[in-house]
Amino acid sequence: MDRQITRQGPVPGADAATRDGAPLDPTGSARAAAGIATTRARGDASRLAALLVLVAVACALPLVLSNFRLFQFTQVFIYAIALLGLNILTGYNGQISLGHGAFYAVGAYTTAIMIDQWNVDYGWTIPVAGLVCFVAGFLFGIPALRLEGLYLALATFALALAVPQILKYFEHWTGGSQGIVLSKPDAPWSLPLSADQWLYFLTLAVLLLLFGLGWNLLRGRTGRAIVAIRDHPIAAEAMGINKALYKSLTFGVSAAYVGVAGALSALVIAFVAPDAFNVFLSITFLVGIVIGGLASVSGALWGALFIQFVPNWAQDISKAAPWAIYGVFLILFMYVMPRGIAGSLRLGWARLARARRGTRSER
Repeated sequence: MDRQITRQGPVPGADAATRDGAPLDPTGSARAAAGIATTRARGDASRLAALLVLVAVACALPLVLSNFRLFQFTQVFIYAIALLGLNILTGYNGQISLGHGAFYAVGAYTTAIMIDQWNVDYGWTIPVAGLVCFVAGFLFGIPALRLEGLYLALATFALALAVPQILKYFEHWTGGSQGIVLSKPDAPWSLPLSADQWLYFLTLAVLLLLFGLGWNLLRGRTGRAIVAIRDHPIAAEAMGINKALYKSLTFGVSAAYVGVAGALSALVIAFVAPDAFNVFLSITFLVGIVIGGLASVSGALWGALFIQFVPNWAQDISKAAPWAIYGVFLILFMYVMPRGIAGSLRLGWARLARARRGTRSER
C-alpha cells in the first residue's frame, strides 16, 4: 500500500521537496532559465559585435578601393535593400512575385522625374519614391488577394512586362526609350568626399536604417502575423488576423523597399531607361533571395553579393558562354546550400555550438 501511495504521489506529511521517492531541486528550473537567458545574451552580444565589425569594414572600404569597385559595392547595398523587400513578401509571407523589377523602375523614375522636371533636391526624392511604391504595391496587392502561388507569380510577371512599355509611352515625362540622364550629387557640408564615395556612404546609411526597421518589424507582432499567414492561413484567420489587410500591407512594404532601392540606383548610375528594368531584373531578384536564404534578413546581403559578382566571374571564366557558367554556379549553390547561404551558415554555426557544448560537458 505504501509503495502504491509513493508511486502515485507524495505521502501526506512527507517533505514537499520529494516526489516519487526522489528529491526535487527547487532551483533547477531557475538555473535552466538563467542558462537560456545567458546563452541568448551571449548570442545577441556576438551578433552585435559582428555587425559593428562589418560596419567598420564597410566604412573603411572607400579608403582602399578604386572607384569602380566602390561602385560595385554600392550596387551590392542597393540590391540588398531590394532583396530584403522581396524577401519580406516571398520568404516571410509566402507571396511569390516575378514583377518587383517594376517597382524598382517606378522608384528610379520617381527620383529621376522629380530631379529632372521639378528640380527637387535628391534627398527628398528617396522617401517619396518609397511612398509612391508603397501605395502602388498596396493597390496592386488588393486585387492580387484572389491569386495565390503560381497564379500570383503570373500576374506579377505581367506587371514586369507592362511597366517598361508604359514608361516608353509617357515620353514627355520619362524621355521614352532614350531615358533620363542625371548628374551625381556632390557631398554636402564640404565633406572631403568624391561623388562616388558620398553615394556609397549614403547608400550604406539607408541600408542600415532599412535593415534595422525590417528586423524590428519581422520580430514583432506584425512579423509573427505575416509568418502565420504564410504557414497556417486558416488558423491565422481563426485567431483574428486580418489576412487581406496584412497581405496587402506586406505587398506595399515590400514594394516600398524596392522603390527606395530603385531611387538610389538612379542616383548612383545617373541614368534611367525603360530597357534597364526588363523581366530579367525581376527574375534576378528572385534568384538573389533564394541563393541568399529565404526568410532571412542577412540573406538579402548574401544574395546581393551573388547577383552582383557571380555573373562577372562567369564572364571572366568563359566569354563565349557566360550564362552557362552562371547556371553551373546556381546548380552548385543549390546543391551545396539548399537552405541558401544564410540558412547554411546558421546551421553550421548551430552544429559548431552543439559540438562545443558537448566538449565542455565531457570535461
